[in-house]
Amino acid sequence: MPNYSNLKQDLEDVSDLLLALGNENRQAIIIRLLEENSCAGIQIDKLTAATSLSRPAVSHHLKVLKDAKIVDYHKIGTKNFYYLKHDVSEISKLQNFLTKVTKIMTKEQKQ
Repeated sequence: MPNYSNLKQDLEDVSDLLLALGNENRQAIIIRLLEENSCAGIQIDKLTAATSLSRPAVSHHLKVLKDAKIVDYHKIGTKNFYYLKHDVSEISKLQNFLTKVTKIMTKEQKQ
């Protein structure tokens, strides 16, 4: 029988990412940032237009995405420019977790 306690820890490690990805508004923000495909980033106005959300709502979603280490920003004067982080370690953690689960499920199915 596999050691599921390791999987529990792996799942805890990706819980913020899963929470961030599970919301349609955050998904729309991620897609918009992917469409921009710019390290320079985009301002919140473009994100409010893409999501039809208020500025405070987009700010809240950006905070969740920043906490999940998906989005970052830089300032130029008083303006913030948001972009997808190039560090994909959180996504790699999720991939590793899913790979382990898939192997267990496939192995159990064969038995």
